[in-house]
Amino acid sequence: MLNYILKRIFASIITLWVVVTVTFFLMRAIPGGPFDGEKALPPQVKANLEAKFGLDKPVSEQYAMYMKNLLKGQLGPSMKYEGRTVNDVISYSFPATAKLGLVAVSFSVVLGILFGIAAALNQGKWQDSASLVVSTIGVTVPSYVLSTFLIYIFAVKLGVLPAIGFDGPEYYIMPAIAIGLHSLAVVTRLTRSSILDVIRQDYIRTAKAKGMSRQVVIYKHALRNALIPVVTYLGPLIAGVLTGSFVVESIFSIPGLGREFVTSISNRDYTTTLGVTVFYSSLLIGMNFLVDLLYAVIDPRIKLEG
Repeated sequence: MLNYILKRIFASIITLWVVVTVTFFLMRAIPGGPFDGEKALPPQVKANLEAKFGLDKPVSEQYAMYMKNLLKGQLGPSMKYEGRTVNDVISYSFPATAKLGLVAVSFSVVLGILFGIAAALNQGKWQDSASLVVSTIGVTVPSYVLSTFLIYIFAVKLGVLPAIGFDGPEYYIMPAIAIGLHSLAVVTRLTRSSILDVIRQDYIRTAKAKGMSRQVVIYKHALRNALIPVVTYLGPLIAGVLTGSFVVESIFSIPGLGREFVTSISNRDYTTTLGVTVFYSSLLIGMNFLVDLLYAVIDPRIKLEG
């Protein structure tokens, strides 16, 4: 177990280093810079700004300096927000994204598992058909289209939900649905197919033969093993929810990190774009690592070996 954890930590560090390196040099390879805009700055002013942020130095030297600061946990100053560091931008904006992501993930996982169980236990019936319809809509309709539709119906026509902002529980409903519906669809189909596979196993037949009720067989014996594919999907699910929030946060005017990331790309804010990429990459790697460890908790038959 310890060897496995150490190897995964080492692999995670290498993966994060590759992500940072590739992102750093790709950003520098794109034509233009953070101080190239519609209104051209005087050459001397532009030169002073580039010197302030170290952009006048060779790219290799910029990379070495960035990696040195990154090891200290410093993501550098924002090139567009005067007096603010990227650490400040993340600490200020991420709580809103995390709250929305938590609601969206809970919505996706809880309803997805319930819908999947209902569909599996009622195969070929209306519950199964309804889950298929919901899954199809969730997979095929993009989040920005769904966001617009929700705003039109519930904010404009019915007037029961606020269209923009993030000031209370009612503000979470439409963004969470827009972000989480795709994941709900995936979790529903994973749960359904996994339960149908598990209930055909010999140990389930044995449990039924012993006279156990259907509820005990499903929820005590079958569901635990059936959830392994869902747990596998949790890491990409959380990353997908946070990534999906980039556009949704802009549509609903939510002051989250996703909106800051989109703005930083438009502004060519190198340090903010790279810092948010590092942050999200670390989060994704950490979640995948946690999911692997959860395997052994859910199914004792799974052993994590070095």
